[in-house]
Amino acid sequence: MANLRTIRDTTTLDQYLHNAILQSAVERNIQVAIQCMLDIGNHIIAEDEFRPPEDNEDILEILSSAKIISREFFQKIKGIGGFRNILVHNYLDIDSEKVYGYLEGDIDDFEQFAKFIIDYLART
Repeated sequence: MANLRTIRDTTTLDQYLHNAILQSAVERNIQVAIQCMLDIGNHIIAEDEFRPPEDNEDILEILSSAKIISREFFQKIKGIGGFRNILVHNYLDIDSEKVYGYLEGDIDDFEQFAKFIIDYLART
């Protein structure tokens, strides 16, 4: 997250849009962070024998239903699995302005997710 924060705090949208290497670095870091969230969720679901998820979004829905993450947080991050798929598979042209918007407004979600997981593990 430190790399993403540094980029967020030192790079304007115009600089970001005109630097393909920077774009690639941000996209990859966000992709890995999302994948970590999904992998952690999958491990908890398997360990606690919750119903199997149908897709990446369902992982987060199950965590919300089990009160591992709050419903409000789930609503905020809803769609992140699809965003990961776009970054990984490049199904569509990646919207660099959207990625930058995510960088500016949503990268703290990864730390919030970690806090929910830590709290959950402390309760079990």
